[in-house]
Amino acid sequence: MANQAIIATKAAQVNELEKKISSSKSIVFVDYRGYTVDQDTELRNNFRKAGVEYAVIKNGITQRAAAKAGIDDSVNEFLKGPTAIAFGLNDAVAPAKILKEFIKKSKKGEIKGGVVDGKVQNASSIDALAELPPREVLIARILGSMNAPITKLAVALNAIKEKMESSESAAE
Repeated sequence: MANQAIIATKAAQVNELEKKISSSKSIVFVDYRGYTVDQDTELRNNFRKAGVEYAVIKNGITQRAAAKAGIDDSVNEFLKGPTAIAFGLNDAVAPAKILKEFIKKSKKGEIKGGVVDGKVQNASSIDALAELPPREVLIARILGSMNAPITKLAVALNAIKEKMESSESAAE
């Protein structure tokens, strides 16, 4: 009977993790070896402030949950050795940014890879994601780019109008 209870518990863990994987905008896998308790606490606090969930889950359970969520099985290469998982539930970039900054500061740990919008990404792709400017900055840049041609058109039309007015006043 104990085996049935263990199997049921693991099945529940897989189901819960599958839901979290499916609802996350991004997932980052990190090798957390070498972190002190203070460093781990600092990292968890940084994640909490950004709305990122962070957990250490058995690799086998993660593999089953990822498969159940429809994630490509190439994610299994990240699930070797000690692995912690950061779930970006609201912001796809936050887990990567926080981890990259933390690893740079502590000189410990390593990003193994991740999943963004259901697609498996290697460590360099996650690193590139961490380099993106904040969402608000990207939106401002796009709006600025869209606004520039309209502004140039308005300036040109105004110059034409002023030239025509000056020609008319010179003719009088």
